Amino acid sequence: MPRYEYRCRVCGSTFEVSRPMAESAAPASCPSGHEDTVKLLSAVAVGGAASAPAGGGGGGGGCCGGGCCG
Repeated sequence: MPRYEYRCRVCGSTFEVSRPMAESAAPASCPSGHEDTVKLLSAVAVGGAASAPAGGGGGGGGCCGGGCCG
């Protein structure tokens, strides 16, 4: 289940809530019971072998990247 990060505008605390994606826009109360919260945007890092080009690099299409320039 995805985790969403929120910040309370009243007390400034940051907290996470696990909920289904279908409920991602639903409001969340902070652990202190305040209702004035905002959902934070989380940066997701994707890396590893799956994100590297096959063969270790090289051209990749486009004019000069694909070798059509002389």
